[in-house]
Amino acid sequence: MAARHSGPNRRQVLGGLAAVSLVTPAIAQKMRPLVAAQATAQLAPDGYAPTPVWAFDGTIPGPVLRGKQGERMRLAVQNDLPVATSVHWHGIRLDNAMDGVPGLTQNPISPGATFDYDLRLPDAGTFWYHSHERSFEQVARGLAGPLIIEETDPPEVDDDIVLMFDDWRFLEDATLSDDFGALFDAAHGGRIGNWVTVNGTGEFRQALPRGARVRLRLINSANARIFDLSFQGMTAHLVALDGMPTGLARTTDVVTLAPAQRVDLIVDITGEDGGEALILSRKRDGRYTVVAFPIEADATPRTDAPEGLPLNPVPLPETSAIQAAPLRPLRMEGGAMGSLASARFEGESLGARNLAAKGMVWAFNGTAGMPEAPFAEVSRGEVVRINLVNDTAWPHGMHLHGHHFLAYPQEGAAGWVRYPALRDTILVGPQSSTEIAFIADNPGDWLLHCHMLEHAHSGMMTWIRVS
Repeated sequence: MAARHSGPNRRQVLGGLAAVSLVTPAIAQKMRPLVAAQATAQLAPDGYAPTPVWAFDGTIPGPVLRGKQGERMRLAVQNDLPVATSVHWHGIRLDNAMDGVPGLTQNPISPGATFDYDLRLPDAGTFWYHSHERSFEQVARGLAGPLIIEETDPPEVDDDIVLMFDDWRFLEDATLSDDFGALFDAAHGGRIGNWVTVNGTGEFRQALPRGARVRLRLINSANARIFDLSFQGMTAHLVALDGMPTGLARTTDVVTLAPAQRVDLIVDITGEDGGEALILSRKRDGRYTVVAFPIEADATPRTDAPEGLPLNPVPLPETSAIQAAPLRPLRMEGGAMGSLASARFEGESLGARNLAAKGMVWAFNGTAGMPEAPFAEVSRGEVVRINLVNDTAWPHGMHLHGHHFLAYPQEGAAGWVRYPALRDTILVGPQSSTEIAFIADNPGDWLLHCHMLEHAHSGMMTWIRVS
């Protein structure tokens, strides 16, 4: 029997959580209703009352929305919350009007109102959806769910399992702490919960046979927590990042999953009968099991290595075109232990104390909050090259809407080393920098922000116009 825990025991926090099943509705081109409303979920162990949450269709996480590459998905989002909301379809290269960003692409959906989203689905892969109105609060309350776009020729696997990672900040009675947007969180690493769940349970378990080949779709929907994951009792092959295939399937022992990032793995279950194949959290949280696959019976083991996934039709800039493009620096400033003395906010130049009084503790290039003018205005088809410079003491997960980009780490790299896949969210460590480059082929006004959601709310937001 494989060991379940080493290091801190998570039952010291709250104990194992009861499972909440994922709903997988059939998706066609008909309009599908999706309701955002107050609900309860049995997130805490038996003996605790259900936790009041905000949820899509009453489940935590929201229902798995499934579509097929090349088709469209039409959703009527009904807002039954007491406040306005909106929905962002994270990672989908959709039409700008459907991107779900209040104040930039649409008005928020008022209580009692409905907004119809019509999504084109050019890419297969693992994506997700979440509120983009006061997302630092609404996502932390539960408004998020998986969005899976299936390949026309999917890989041969015995099972396809969605694993949505999240964390929650519970009080002693397993209700959610209402300190959403707390300035301390904003100035540090963001809102970190005291209980981790996968698919709404603290001890996700699903029996699998030894020798099975399984596709695992990992999604980080937490506000700010970075998951460092390792594997036991399985051989893991990385096949996609943020929904975009890596080309070849690469064996990996560890995965880092920043907020909003996704990783697709094809794993072969290799542990002993009666044991468990495990996904373990490591480093930042000690080391404990977050996913367990009890191994029951045997399947016919695969002797061949898995193949990579078919590439998506994303235009890739040539290296020569990237080098010829103007380099646009985007400097991240502020936060605890930072050196943000002043910044412009809503047309005024303010000192650090006055900025903090308005909830602003971060800035991009000397501007806090959403600027009136775009960070970059480019023509459709132009190659955009941005140097993301993290001049702060904290990591930042930078997300670009409407596009996927190539990334080139500079710190410690011998020349430019191309990442194995396109991404829509990139983790930039403290006092480091990363260049990204993409072809701006999707017209509209596109948000660029930190996906540590408290960081975005407190200053780390800008936008790009593609005309």
